[in-house]
Amino acid sequence: MQVETLEFEAEARQLLHLMVHSIYSNKDVFLRELISNASDALDKLRLEAFLNKDLQVDTSDLHIDVEIDKEQRTLTVRDNGIGMSRDEVVNLIGTIARSGTVEFLNKLKESKNAVASQELVGQFGVGFYASFMVADNVTLLTRRAGESQATRWESKGEGTYTIESVDDALQGTSVTLHLKPEDKEEHLFDYTADWKIKEIVKRYSDFIAWPIRMEVERTNKDGEATSDIETINSMKALWARSRNEVEESEYKEFYKHVSHDWSDPLEIISMKAEGTFEYQALLFIPSRAPLDLFMRDHKRGVQLYVKRVFIMDHCEALMPEYLRFVKGVVDAQDLSLNVSREILQQDRQIQMIRRRLVKKVLSTVQDMMTNNVDRYHTFWNEFGRVVKEGLLGDYENSDAILGISSFASTKDAEQLTTLRQYLDRMKEGQQHIYYMTGQSRLITENSPHMEAFRAKGFEVLLLTDPVDEMWVDTVREFDGKQFQSIAKGQVDLDTEEEKKTTEAERDQQNKDFAALLSWMTTTLQEHVREVRLSSRLTTSPACIVGDTSDFTPTLQKMYRAAGQHVLNIKRILELNPTHPLVSALQKAHGERPDDPGLVETAELLYGMALLAESGELSDPSRFIRLLGDRLARTL
Repeated sequence: MQVETLEFEAEARQLLHLMVHSIYSNKDVFLRELISNASDALDKLRLEAFLNKDLQVDTSDLHIDVEIDKEQRTLTVRDNGIGMSRDEVVNLIGTIARSGTVEFLNKLKESKNAVASQELVGQFGVGFYASFMVADNVTLLTRRAGESQATRWESKGEGTYTIESVDDALQGTSVTLHLKPEDKEEHLFDYTADWKIKEIVKRYSDFIAWPIRMEVERTNKDGEATSDIETINSMKALWARSRNEVEESEYKEFYKHVSHDWSDPLEIISMKAEGTFEYQALLFIPSRAPLDLFMRDHKRGVQLYVKRVFIMDHCEALMPEYLRFVKGVVDAQDLSLNVSREILQQDRQIQMIRRRLVKKVLSTVQDMMTNNVDRYHTFWNEFGRVVKEGLLGDYENSDAILGISSFASTKDAEQLTTLRQYLDRMKEGQQHIYYMTGQSRLITENSPHMEAFRAKGFEVLLLTDPVDEMWVDTVREFDGKQFQSIAKGQVDLDTEEEKKTTEAERDQQNKDFAALLSWMTTTLQEHVREVRLSSRLTTSPACIVGDTSDFTPTLQKMYRAAGQHVLNIKRILELNPTHPLVSALQKAHGERPDDPGLVETAELLYGMALLAESGELSDPSRFIRLLGDRLARTL
């Protein structure tokens, strides 16, 4: 048969060089690509045999063979799949030499960065050419099912390739690589070693549905060398089997494999989507938080497979940051990947899978909350602080996140409460979900801001996680009830009946204290923007509150600790008109307004209010001196 030699154009040689030297970060993936192509060929033959009853083919033993010749340093990947005709070889394997190459390279040169370049490369399905990373000569022999003539394609990956028709060949495709010498500095390993091939197959192609067979050398008990044909992939993709076909122990073992965790998972989530695009997922919620959960370099994301071929270990595109503890596998039938299969292109399909995975995880936690309270409590104790991070950005699922959240409350010192439980206990006529943020339960629960709420029996949520300081400013309501900080804005807890009896009393108090409030506002103008009477205090003399939009002191500390500049916001000092200290100050100011001791008393009152909320004094030494002098004069 005539051998036809074709020459790559200059641009095509440039593109081939790019394929070999720039796209793949790990040369081992050449075998993944060849096995993936072989698996596709077997899938196509089975489908073709089903659709075309006249096609005389044997589908009883579809498989992939990997053959090693150590003396000749060759590696062959062979399948008995659909095969290719001569025209298909030219069109598919010869894609690299087609007319679109010049246009492609022009676009590649116009790209401003590497990521954009790789997205352009993703338009070309040429993973087969990864073979030239490890081989200096590649031979392809193929015969299409139902045809008698075969085709041989051969190239050194340089300037030319040859193609010829041959008569004697098995159905399917074999790709033979004449391997380059081993060079570990160039990450070229001994691909004629059994252990290396098995290692690559285990990592990338273990769950391929077809058996991958290889002749493996062994030494018997007499020391004699023998060889056996061994299936080197497990073909056990747990996610492709229904729950009732898999033992619980298999799931637990697989979880430990993908998570490197020694304990059993808390929850197993199995998913299967069919329709416009298909994928399967097997996810796990751990029973304990990993030690690096809050570390910056913590690796997150699930393993990604495409048609059971391993693509990447930590696919961040499929799992948001606040669910970074979720482990598992997603196996899609088709995804927009770049040529190296190593970088996902952000497209609608990826976003849709991610959206469904997130909703499934959140609904699973909701089911735990309803049906297995102990398991839910374990989950929330381990991961609640992380889950609440989702309230800062995942607005689509904020209601679901709030629905599975639990918080400390003034209702019970031991048990956490859900927002649904809070709503069920709300007083008649109550319009807000009251909360207070702080550094600890002890500080928050004993805050002066809590006094009126405690006295009138209103339940208050105690939010002490750092993330609580931020999400309460972005999430406004739950189930129609607005969140309201008890340390911000005005507080009015009186019923309509109480308002009728106290309105006149408050008006009189405002008149009586008007002079003092004006004087203190001027005296403390470096620290506060207003001094007013309080309706939230019952036993403390004073407290400091902010406007609805003000940063809390804790949030200001967090931003400063992160190196961000935060303006010093002046807040409001509220006085309790019924407290002896405040009433005595009001009386003294009326009798001797020029007494310098009154200024010291005002400063002490402000300092006490600041310390009550764990604030920081601007001049602690002055406060201590004033307090010491005042105490000394009372003895």
